[in-house]
Amino acid sequence: MPAQLTTQRRRLALPSSRRTRGPRAAVLATAFVALLAPALSACGGDTAAAGGGATLKWTSSYFPAHWDPVVGGSGAQFRELALTYASLTRTDETGKAVPDLARSWEYNERGDEITFHLRPGLKFSDGQPVDAAAVKAAIERAQKQKNSALFGDLTSIKSVDAEGLNAVLHLTQVDYQIPQLLGERVLQIASPRAAKNPAKLDQNPVGAGPFTVTQLIPGTKAVLRKNPEYWDAKNIHIDNVELTSAPDASTVVSGLQTGVYNFADLDPSQASAAKKAGLDVFVQPGFNASNLSLNINKAPFDNDKVVDAVRHAINRQEFVDKLTFGYGEVTDQPFPKGYVAYDPKSEADYPYDPAKSKQLLSEAGYKAGDIKLDLVIPADDPQAEIIQSQLAKVGITVTIKVDKNWATPFFAKNLKFSLYGTTGRDSAAQTLTAHFGPNGPLNLSSPYEPAGFEAAVAKVRQTPLDAPDYAKVLQAATRAGLKSKALVFTYSQPNLIAKSKAISDLPKNPAHIDWTGVTISSGN
Repeated sequence: MPAQLTTQRRRLALPSSRRTRGPRAAVLATAFVALLAPALSACGGDTAAAGGGATLKWTSSYFPAHWDPVVGGSGAQFRELALTYASLTRTDETGKAVPDLARSWEYNERGDEITFHLRPGLKFSDGQPVDAAAVKAAIERAQKQKNSALFGDLTSIKSVDAEGLNAVLHLTQVDYQIPQLLGERVLQIASPRAAKNPAKLDQNPVGAGPFTVTQLIPGTKAVLRKNPEYWDAKNIHIDNVELTSAPDASTVVSGLQTGVYNFADLDPSQASAAKKAGLDVFVQPGFNASNLSLNINKAPFDNDKVVDAVRHAINRQEFVDKLTFGYGEVTDQPFPKGYVAYDPKSEADYPYDPAKSKQLLSEAGYKAGDIKLDLVIPADDPQAEIIQSQLAKVGITVTIKVDKNWATPFFAKNLKFSLYGTTGRDSAAQTLTAHFGPNGPLNLSSPYEPAGFEAAVAKVRQTPLDAPDYAKVLQAATRAGLKSKALVFTYSQPNLIAKSKAISDLPKNPAHIDWTGVTISSGN
């Protein structure tokens, strides 16, 4: 596949397994259904239908917990938030940054300042102008708001000058990754007036995207209509959207068959049934991988031999065989094979070798059964059982502990051992930093970072994306990051989508769902 096109769908702000989200969605749906069924029938489907035209009925396992993009835009939910919010840039089918709210941009000679030129005449759905002041407000809010999930992505931005439709970003370092970074995921821009009250924005989103929210039932359903003021409205052929929180994965296919939905993200276990039902099933490219997170600041992982023993105890193929139903692949990096940042030179540095694992544990002074670990996760996850079984074979005892408040100790770096998965970033350098940097949210061993990593990533940022040696420089940074003792990568898995044949093919923009040019034929 092309260098920029990748597979897998995992989010950066929550653990990787889809099953850690499915139960949550099901619980929410069950909790609200009795109370809100009348409201849903009276206000939900009818609201969209009353407007006539093509209606997208999308059920999602990633129904936004937050509609404030500063809070909810870091993970898989950004695809749903992109219905109502637009960004400075977006990515095309090669993964390259292309214009969105910004029609163009350029760097200064040194590469430490970039100016985005916004399209003229644009407005947010509340009538406020989309201008450089709005960009400045969005960046500063993402950097400073207490519950922002994006502040760690914006450390290269020192300050912003707003000059009419020109937003001038002054950078803390030379960084040619900025156009890649400030797309749908990291900077979905809300109306500054609405964002003055973030709590209200969270329940009443106001953006400049292709659709506007007309009804929102938190955690359950959102109804949207086409935004005639969207800059590319002429290429949006969907009139209404009904977005719902997905029920249990096993019922999605029947819902698609009966027309309750016409579009859904799909668990790999249901792909075969969806195909047999005559639905379109396609793979949406992504940037992602699952991993074990180790805290080397805590015993026994403060011993390098124990870390290496765990690395050699992991059989990646078992994850693929048991969890992906033929749609995944092994990976020992934070990217799937084929992606421009994947480093072939680092492939199989730590192959599955349980005999070597046992030898390393012995050299570290541990006998079978001496090491007992708690694997803390937020919800039941089959990955945890695979890890438990694999480590038991080399003499490490793992107890799986479910903590619904897992995020607090994980991001405080208080856990010793956990699971994680990521959907990555459009900027590969930012994905690397999130995993291996001293302040990376996915680095459970902060402030530790592998030697040479900081310099290698700085070189990536200093290299223009179209430079002949960009891929070589980027892969060298991946190689430097993989010296980290804090992560053991396991497998990648694609974004699977099932849809009615009435919906035309979507653009295969990596990690994104783009409705540009998509049509829905009548009778759906």
